[in-house]
Amino acid sequence: MTKNPNRAIEQLGIILPSRPAPAANYAPTKQVGDLLFVSGQLPIVADGTLLTGTLGKDADIEHGIAAARACALNILSQVEGALGDLNRVASIVKLTGFVTSAPEFFDQPKVVNGASDLFCEIFGASGVHSRAAVGVSALPLNSCVEVEAVIEVKPV
Repeated sequence: MTKNPNRAIEQLGIILPSRPAPAANYAPTKQVGDLLFVSGQLPIVADGTLLTGTLGKDADIEHGIAAARACALNILSQVEGALGDLNRVASIVKLTGFVTSAPEFFDQPKVVNGASDLFCEIFGASGVHSRAAVGVSALPLNSCVEVEAVIEVKPV
């Protein structure tokens, strides 16, 4: 079932953060046809704090899940900024989650569920997506997670 994302966000008590500015020479979003590509978003929370660390070393799985959720909220802010309204989202097509991981950490999919679960809560069936969850040795600014997205956009 497709949900009204604005209503779902309100019911969940979520306030979308301000759109993070790009940290380098790239666009935060780029629309090609009916697809909106959202550049990787870092886990910057409402007070401006960046969630950092290495999963399996100095950060636990709950920290990683919260970070992935923060990335998803920043994706939603970028989408709202690009489209003007989250009701223009037809579906979440694909997420790619990168998790800064110690060599012995293998729960990247559980971490990235922090983002996936939020999209399903907000968009219902339209939030179900394809996905990759990748362990990496480092991410920008010592971020513990980064998530990028491909979004299908409804025609105007």
